[in-house]
Amino acid sequence: MALFGIRLWAAILMAVALSGCQNIAGSRQASFSAQNVNVDSPVGSVEDSGTQHFIEFRSRYALTYGHSFVVFGRMDSAGRVLDQEVAGLAPKSDNPNVYMAGHLVPVTSSVGGTDGDLEKEYMSAFWRVNLSESEYRSLVTKIRKLQASRPVWHAVIYNCNSFVGDIAGFIGYKAPFHLLTPRNYIHQLRKMNGGQDATGWTAPNPKTANSSSQQNR
Repeated sequence: MALFGIRLWAAILMAVALSGCQNIAGSRQASFSAQNVNVDSPVGSVEDSGTQHFIEFRSRYALTYGHSFVVFGRMDSAGRVLDQEVAGLAPKSDNPNVYMAGHLVPVTSSVGGTDGDLEKEYMSAFWRVNLSESEYRSLVTKIRKLQASRPVWHAVIYNCNSFVGDIAGFIGYKAPFHLLTPRNYIHQLRKMNGGQDATGWTAPNPKTANSSSQQNR
């Protein structure tokens, strides 16, 4: 009977997630600015005097509803990525049974990259923000602490979107309700904080693939 109650509760929460988005204010005003860089930039190998730091909030498609995470690192003055790292929250095991169990009870998490995170063809949305060196160092410290404090993943209570939202909140941005699909979560994150000129992109909704109205909004 208790197991049935848990399943019913999870199903209700997931239904609510698909019906709308709730705005949650960050702890302070955003002091970081989104600037224009090229997502297709080739990877470089030499640092120059124009080195910039960045964080990218990203989502990708998967066999289920997808995955959200962050990519952070350095670029040269031409916008070419010099080095980058991925951080995100996901079940540690590749066993689909563990993944399904994580919709009912917390399961052991992975807090780094997962297969497909850096593959362009799987990307469903992104929003990139440029940072100063001091901002970047502070943010990396926060990410390390967050990774160390999140040993479990749960699809409803604390998922990949929640992890991304905590990082966005540290910077000072608003975060959408965490029970959206990852694509919609990153799209809403950019719209809520970046304005019309924010550097980012959202893939067309799979249900309306013939329409381009969701791109670059």
